[in-house]
Amino acid sequence: MGDGRGSGEPEGRPGSGEPEGRPAPRPPRLDPQAVRRALREAGLRARHALSQNFLADIDVLEAILAEAAPVPGRRILEIGPGLGILTGGLLACGASVTAIELDRGLAARLRRVFGPEIERAASEPGAPGGLRLVVGDALDVDLAALVTPPYDVVANLPYHITSPILHRLLGRPPRPERLVLMVQREVAERIAAAPGAMSYLSVFVQYHARVRIARRVPAAAFEPEPAVESAILVLDTLADDAPGRLAPAAEDELWRLVQAAFRERRKMLHNVLARQLPLEPGVVGRALTAAGIEPDRRPQTLSVEDWLRLHEVLGPLPADARGRPRLPEAAVAWTEPETREPVAPAAVAGEAAGE
Repeated sequence: MGDGRGSGEPEGRPGSGEPEGRPAPRPPRLDPQAVRRALREAGLRARHALSQNFLADIDVLEAILAEAAPVPGRRILEIGPGLGILTGGLLACGASVTAIELDRGLAARLRRVFGPEIERAASEPGAPGGLRLVVGDALDVDLAALVTPPYDVVANLPYHITSPILHRLLGRPPRPERLVLMVQREVAERIAAAPGAMSYLSVFVQYHARVRIARRVPAAAFEPEPAVESAILVLDTLADDAPGRLAPAAEDELWRLVQAAFRERRKMLHNVLARQLPLEPGVVGRALTAAGIEPDRRPQTLSVEDWLRLHEVLGPLPADARGRPRLPEAAVAWTEPETREPVAPAAVAGEAAGE
C-alpha cells in the first residue's frame, strides 16, 4: 500500500474515507442480463478492440460512488462512461460531470439517455447534475483542460492506457484531488506496492498521491467477463506544498534517476546507477552511503523517501553524451501535452452540431 506521505487529505475529504455527499439513489436493476439488453436495444455490442467490459454489479457500482463521494456541484471528469451506469449515479448525487467517450455508438446512446442533463450543462456550465459529453480519445485530449479545478476523476481504465493516463493526470498541474479508478487487480497492486515490490509506476504515483485499494472486484462483476480480476484504486493527491514535493526541474531530475535504476531492476544500485547515468562508481557509492542506502540494495526495495534522499544527495545530474539532461522515457508521457497541440475532441455534446 502507499507509504502515507503528506500531512493532510484534500479539503472536504474526511480521513475516515466516509463519503460527504448525499447518498446516491439506488439505481435500477443492474446485472449481466440488463447490460446485454441495453446494448441490444441500442444496436451495440461490446468491442474487444476497445477493451469494453461493462459494469454489471450493483454493489460494486455503489462502492465506486461511495469512494467518489460527490457533493452537489462537485466537478468530476469521467473517463470511459460506456453505457452511463456510473454517470447516472454521479449525476443523481448532483455532481457536474464531464465525460469523455471514444466509442461513437455509446456516445450517441448517452446523448439519448442524458439529453436533459446535457442541455443543463450547455446552458449553465458547471451546474449540479449537468453533463458535458466529449467524444474523443482520452490519450489525445488535454484532460486537465476539460475541467475547471478543483475536480476529481472517476474512470474505468483498460490495462494498456492506465500508465499513460496516470502520467497525464498526475504529471503536471492542475491535478485532480481524488481519483477513483477501476483497473486490473495486478496493476492496482503494483501501484500500491510497498518497498520490496516497487516499480517506476508505483514510485511515480506514490510520490504524487496517497494510494489504497478500496475493493477487489471479480470478473463476474462485468459483462462480458474479462479474463482477469479488477480492483477499485483510490488516489488522494498531495498538495504541491506538501513535505517532499519538488520544483518541476528538480522533479524531472528525480524521474531521470528513478528511471535509470529501474532499467535494471534486478541489479544492485551501485552497479546499475554507474552504468545508466554519467556518474563515476565512487560518486554513486558515496551518495548511497550518505543517503543511508546500502549499495547492494535493488531498486524495487527503495521507498519514495529513499529516492528523495538519494536525489538530494546527488544533486543535479550531469548531462548525457549529447550535452543536455536526458528526460526519462516515462516522463515524456506526461510532458508531451505541453510540447504539442492537443488533438481536438471529435465533438462535444451541446457544442457541436451534426452529432
